[in-house]
Amino acid sequence: MKIIKDAMAGTLESSDVLVKVSPSDGPLEVVVKSEVERQFGEQIRRVVADTLARLTINEGVVIVEDKGALDCTIRARLQAAVLRGGAVEGLDWSILQ
Repeated sequence: MKIIKDAMAGTLESSDVLVKVSPSDGPLEVVVKSEVERQFGEQIRRVVADTLARLTINEGVVIVEDKGALDCTIRARLQAAVLRGGAVEGLDWSILQ
């Protein structure tokens, strides 16, 4: 899958996450900003990396602004943003969790 346009999902409310995706010609760039970076930064990055790998995203810019969201919320917001901004053809729905 490839990101072809800017898209976003989520909010900046407490316990949520705002995910923005943009196309890029270079390698994948992921930026994570979180209020709970010290405690959960590694786990947030792990969830983001795993989700992007499942969606086969190799290019683009992904910005994750976390406000204490659970893993399932991060995953869902990231999937929604990528599907909104991506070129989706024949998506294998089983890759989404």
